Amino acid sequence: MVNQNSIFGGMLTSLGAAKKTNCDALGIPWEPSYMLIGDANDTDPVPSPGQTQLIRQVYRAPLNALYVSPTDDKVLIAELVLPPEVGGWWIRELAIEDKDGVFCAVANVAPSYKPLLAQGSGRNQVVRMHIITNGTSNIQLKIDPSVVLATRSFVEQRILEELNKQDFKHSVLVATSGAIALSGLQMIDSVALAAGNRVLVKNQAQAKDNGLYVAAAGAWSRTQDADTSLEVTPGLFVHVEKGAANGDSVWQLVTDAPIVLGTTDLAFEMVAGHTGVNAGSYTKVTVDKYGRVIAGTSPNTLAGHGITDTYTKPEIESIIAQASSLPVGSIVAFPKGSVPPGFLEMDGNYKSIAAYPDLAAYLGTTFNKGDEGAGNFRLPESRGEFLRGWDHGRGVDAGRGLGSWQADEFKSHTHRVQYGSNPGSGLGSPGYVSAGALSSVGLEATGGAETRPRNLAVMWCIKAWNAPINQGNIDVAALALLAAQATEVNQGTAKVATQVQMLADTNDSVIVTPKKLRLGFAASLTANGYIAFPTWLGGLVFQWGTGVLQIGGNSAADAQLISFPISFPSECFVVIASTAHAATGNFDSMVQTHSETKDGFRAFCNLFNSGGTGSVTPKYFAVGR
Repeated sequence: MVNQNSIFGGMLTSLGAAKKTNCDALGIPWEPSYMLIGDANDTDPVPSPGQTQLIRQVYRAPLNALYVSPTDDKVLIAELVLPPEVGGWWIRELAIEDKDGVFCAVANVAPSYKPLLAQGSGRNQVVRMHIITNGTSNIQLKIDPSVVLATRSFVEQRILEELNKQDFKHSVLVATSGAIALSGLQMIDSVALAAGNRVLVKNQAQAKDNGLYVAAAGAWSRTQDADTSLEVTPGLFVHVEKGAANGDSVWQLVTDAPIVLGTTDLAFEMVAGHTGVNAGSYTKVTVDKYGRVIAGTSPNTLAGHGITDTYTKPEIESIIAQASSLPVGSIVAFPKGSVPPGFLEMDGNYKSIAAYPDLAAYLGTTFNKGDEGAGNFRLPESRGEFLRGWDHGRGVDAGRGLGSWQADEFKSHTHRVQYGSNPGSGLGSPGYVSAGALSSVGLEATGGAETRPRNLAVMWCIKAWNAPINQGNIDVAALALLAAQATEVNQGTAKVATQVQMLADTNDSVIVTPKKLRLGFAASLTANGYIAFPTWLGGLVFQWGTGVLQIGGNSAADAQLISFPISFPSECFVVIASTAHAATGNFDSMVQTHSETKDGFRAFCNLFNSGGTGSVTPKYFAVGR
């Protein structure tokens, strides 16, 4: 007897639980489809997982609705509408049957009598069955609209659910700019909140608490259109109506799926609205990933524009002041012991050709002694020397070569001496030489180890490079050569050919990369394979393979399809086939082909005598483009 102590409820049967587990394992939907109603033979039933049928079934019909309880995601609600013309019995037990007829769930309910229309009752009666299960994500209901009837509440609920799943949400009044307490009526972005105002919360310390909320005097709750995981999806858009910083802006949820509301961190970004940059023209702007200008300035220096790999104004002025128009190889005397930039002291040492290529090219091996080593050249030695202009055919200093060294020397000359024409006997007059007599006379000399004019000591230097930085880092002359168009003879720069230039086959001043060289070539060297040449080599395609033809006819009507490994891009020119059969019986055969297309051809086996059975395995070779 039903009384205040009676317990009502439902559960999955053992058969239903097994069926759902199997569906979950296979990844296929479980489809509860029918509700069964029974009167329990006028008893008070107690549902059991082991049940396979109702105590006494009085009615069976397709479900009108099947959905997860909005208050408990472990409870499944099945719904059936009983029209006025159905009834005449008590409802004490319910059951669910899936599309395959499996008795999946059973429940007992408080006794209720369903009258017939003929009894003067024209009401629709809705029967709902709550089923406890361990998961509802893989359950599906397919409704036949010609059989079942949806309730108004179900339709309204379904419409609301689908609307709430859309990414475009109802606008919010304001949006936060920092973390807030999710309770109480407060001031946000210079706007005072009232109960019921919608708020975009996007800056919480724990990003999982971000989202759309309804303001209240007490604790806030999430908005109805964004309070479940199904309603908060990547790409969610919401418009902000008011606010000093965020008013008239649109925000987007940029968190990737999957999203579990209350667990997954939610990140919102502005996609439209004020960025804080005033209208105007700027020479330097900062743009976000949505193409919006979020900062703008007009700097008047290179550093302000972010250019850091250039000379400053003082550095350029210093370079200009030090710049020289002297060609490499010029010799200049300096009155100090420090070598200026761009010069080397003419000290007879050897230098690296790689470090001073211009000077090495100019001097060559003129001053080399043979002990410089590979990759080096020698400077002239000028220390302690006077420089003399090259004779160059004048005849004043004949026989000299450029860079040759010459020792010191006196010019041939004479000295005046006194002599007597008729000196007396004896030693003669002092200080006189007898006329007509020859003798060697030693002259007393004063001086040093060399003959020299008055002079000023200087350091002779040679111009080594024209760039105001290390010649090993920049070689202007070499760069000029490298910038020239490269040919088979001249070193220089060659551009990489474009695909259009390669296919045009007319430009001989560009180079082709290996990738472009192989462009369009493909091959599959297997039993059923192909070789495809690129369009610039004619675009021919060769294919080969085998097929299987059943013995059964000798005419084109008996032809069977054999497909190519790949489709010809344009057309098939020809197919050649031969037979290699594995059949029983004594017969001769050949394969004939016809109906060639880009994708394959048809063939049949032509028997020359009877008695053959089984199949033949033709081998074919096809050519196309």
